[in-house]
Amino acid sequence: MRRTLLRDRAYEVIRDAIVAGEIEPGAVVRDADLAERLGLSRAPVRDAFARLVDEGLLESKPQSYTRVTPVVAAEVRDAAAVVGAMHELATRVAVPRLAPRDVDAMRAANDRFAAAVRAGDVDVALGADDELHDVLVRVSGNRAAAATVARYTPLIRRLERRRFGEGGNCRSAGLHERLIAACAAGDVAEAVRVTAEIWRGLEQLADEEPH
Repeated sequence: MRRTLLRDRAYEVIRDAIVAGEIEPGAVVRDADLAERLGLSRAPVRDAFARLVDEGLLESKPQSYTRVTPVVAAEVRDAAAVVGAMHELATRVAVPRLAPRDVDAMRAANDRFAAAVRAGDVDVALGADDELHDVLVRVSGNRAAAATVARYTPLIRRLERRRFGEGGNCRSAGLHERLIAACAAGDVAEAVRVTAEIWRGLEQLADEEPH
């Protein structure tokens, strides 16, 4: 159990550093260096590396290097299409099950999102965005959808963060408001339409990325 917890901690810290750009695309990472920085043994860091390679954030050549992958527009677009489909599925199932407290949680998350966008706080904005959409994923009870979202969202977040830092805004509080209104009204079809619109916007963001 302890090794599992250490591996998960190493994975989360390294993943978040890559997504935030603290470890830049192309940077070579070494298990010994990161283990020392995190105060861990090399084993959980190596386990984390293997998972991150599988998820597309690291690439590895045996006996040579492990490095951060570049942000590739086609891969971001593919990830957005898959994650969007999972969110549409979760929304379709979740909307009839939503309790008033769930809708309230989505509203509160969108308030934090809008305030963070105005303040230029990318960390809070994307965290609030996750909280809003995670309500629907959680209520849907679809563990496969949740796992797929968790696996592929970091690939998208790297591009979103970069665009946010360039002064862009990849998400819309207005779209969120439409989604929340549809959820509050129990309008499954509209909620799914708005969810699809949100994720199409992220696919288009990838299309705008230089190749």
